Amino acid sequence: MTILPARIRILYLIMGVLLLVSVVPMYFFTVRVVAFNRDRLKVNEMLTQNTITHSLSEDLSQRQVTLRMMLENLGSAVQVASGGNFTGDNVAAPELRALLEKFVGSNSDLAYATLLNSDAKGISAGKINPDVFLQRELEHAFGAARDGRAYSGQPLMIGNGKDSHTVVLVSHPLIAGDRFVGMVGGVLDLQFLIDRLKFLSQGFLKVYVVDQHGRLVAGANQEFAVGQDMTRFEIVRNFAEQQGRARLVAATTEFSVRTNNTQVDMLGTYSPVPSLEWAVIAQTEQQDAYDSVYRMQNYSFWLAVPFVFLSVLISLLAARKITTPLQILTESSRAIARGDFSQRVQLKSRTEIGELADTFNSMSGELERYVRDLKRAAEENRELFLNSIQMLAGAVDEKDPYTRGHSDRVTRYSIILATEMGLGDEEIEHVRIAAQLHDVGKIGIEDRILKKPGALTPEEYEVMKTHTSRGANMLRPVVQLREMIPGIELHHESLDGRGYPNGLQGGQIPLMPRIIAVADTFDAMTTDRPYQVARDPDYVVRIINSLVDTRFDPRVVAALTSVWEKGTLRLDRKEAAGSASSATADTAIAAAAATLPAEHRSENA
Repeated sequence: MTILPARIRILYLIMGVLLLVSVVPMYFFTVRVVAFNRDRLKVNEMLTQNTITHSLSEDLSQRQVTLRMMLENLGSAVQVASGGNFTGDNVAAPELRALLEKFVGSNSDLAYATLLNSDAKGISAGKINPDVFLQRELEHAFGAARDGRAYSGQPLMIGNGKDSHTVVLVSHPLIAGDRFVGMVGGVLDLQFLIDRLKFLSQGFLKVYVVDQHGRLVAGANQEFAVGQDMTRFEIVRNFAEQQGRARLVAATTEFSVRTNNTQVDMLGTYSPVPSLEWAVIAQTEQQDAYDSVYRMQNYSFWLAVPFVFLSVLISLLAARKITTPLQILTESSRAIARGDFSQRVQLKSRTEIGELADTFNSMSGELERYVRDLKRAAEENRELFLNSIQMLAGAVDEKDPYTRGHSDRVTRYSIILATEMGLGDEEIEHVRIAAQLHDVGKIGIEDRILKKPGALTPEEYEVMKTHTSRGANMLRPVVQLREMIPGIELHHESLDGRGYPNGLQGGQIPLMPRIIAVADTFDAMTTDRPYQVARDPDYVVRIINSLVDTRFDPRVVAALTSVWEKGTLRLDRKEAAGSASSATADTAIAAAAATLPAEHRSENA
């Protein structure tokens, strides 16, 4: 049976207290701050990878569409030039050969082109000579053309050493009436893709392209060969195993890969290229992606060591001389253990106890400054995250010169409305981020539609309406933005079910997109556009009030009316339109309401 000593030496007590108040709070604060920063950095890295892969996949899709259109145009020109007859030796007519050579010369990315008649005889032009593998691809393409189908082949390596090129065959059938008459085909040199991948593979980030089976199409370096199976990477395997519509959705995930008997944690993203059944892959080691977090962990550890050492030293020097003011020290220690580093030991003594009190106060001050620095670092990382969001939204506004600054204004209006409605801080933060990114899907809208100064055709308007779903699909793989997706996807829904993209009604629409919808409409109608003169804000508020219960949530509209009347919501620019006269106000309101939303214009609006 162990008998505890009647008295515990004060040396041990002081050492225990000092270690407790110096190490434990610092440890928990460090763990929390590191966790917070890690989450923010992870979101930023995921956004970066998602943006890079999505941009390249869009570029590949557009090039595929362009090449197919060129092949269709070439086929039409061939049929016109030949009078619809290029059987037998007619296929080698000089005018047809000139058309083919001009077609190859008009596109620097085309390495080879061929024209075949229904007997598989024809002519060709280009910078390469087909090898046995390309000949086999041409046979597959001709078989598809005979069945009336377009064909996109597998990537091939042509040539050797420095003269080697990665190419892919694309073909289009020639049909006269209901009769198959031939095929036109083009061999696309993928050097442009390799150059783009080299540019994007900066630092530790690796970007490459795979086909539907997970085999390499193109990479930034010679580490992997064209056609090599890349499914040892989980991100590639996930894409290859997806089927149907699931394969059309981008994904970002963390995974591990074994290299030289070592398990390496990775972060990766894929964005599909549906027209080619390819995917753009971006991946990096988590060690590199989260490098700043690991450096902060090491810095925190080495900064804590001197404080621990100082605590032990003070305990050893002063313990034997302390006989009285233990209560004061105990109370101060308890306060610091609770995380209140502003507490100081109020003790006047010329003995070693006074020295201990001064040293204890000094230590508390250092801890307070250190925690303050950690909090400031956390706030700086939060600002970095918000600035990244704002930068992404700014990129959308810069892409559409008619709505520059729109995202920032909608964000400010949405925050004012959410605050007026009494939402909590976390909900307001979600509204802020969703409003900032509400038009991010416009990145995927073609410039000819987005920058069109006049009214959109019905077809163009349908394309423009897809920006809500595009934006939601772009950001949906980022788990940390899940709460904001409804604000991005549903801010053009209407209470009467006449909105888009899903035609939701009433309570089916969450509060967040209802708030953003009012803020978006208010800014659209009070801003000069090439297709619309800015309306007077008082007039706009009346228009929005006229649409309560049909389009807009009455609670949000009431908040808008309140903040406008109180002056909480103000415009930062001189308005370009005057108020409607009282005699025509009701008529003007009805006419203006009929043209909403002003931001997305069509010939029928």
